[in-house]
Amino acid sequence: MLCENCKQNPATLHFTKIVNGKKNEFHLCEHCAKEKGEVIGDNNNGFSFHHLLSGLLSFDQMMGNNPAPNSSETLKCNTCGLTFLQFKKTGKFGCSDCYTYFENQLDPIFRRIHGNSIHVGKVPARSGAKLHLKNKITNLKEELQQKIVKEEFEEAAKLRDQIRDLELKLSEGRG
Repeated sequence: MLCENCKQNPATLHFTKIVNGKKNEFHLCEHCAKEKGEVIGDNNNGFSFHHLLSGLLSFDQMMGNNPAPNSSETLKCNTCGLTFLQFKKTGKFGCSDCYTYFENQLDPIFRRIHGNSIHVGKVPARSGAKLHLKNKITNLKEELQQKIVKEEFEEAAKLRDQIRDLELKLSEGRG
């Protein structure tokens, strides 16, 4: 696809702008995008996912919430030696154990980005029946505990029976 502006260079940047409810799509080369002021960033760096992630990781500093010395900034992974400050700069972990060492610092970041720190993605209906059944059992068990705390024992008994039926169904592979 050629740039819509110069019609010479390949369109490498694709924008969708919504202004006053009207959607406009633009397909521009890098040069034309810079001329129109559509590229975020300075020099030839442009905008990248790394800039987005770095901005989200340093959100607290932009808001004036500088962490105290020796807090999360000096936190270090015991396996690979990566510090949380290094992670914030690069946006990359050094090893899988970093998730464990930086867990408390990651929760607020995930909540800011995703609105939640627990993944609740979609499951294909055909292959996810067993998983849906397990999730339903988990939810019913939580509801059962609430009923017991509230001393609503008749409702709790109904939930208990429902859980047993579902667990039997799950063990028989009828999910």
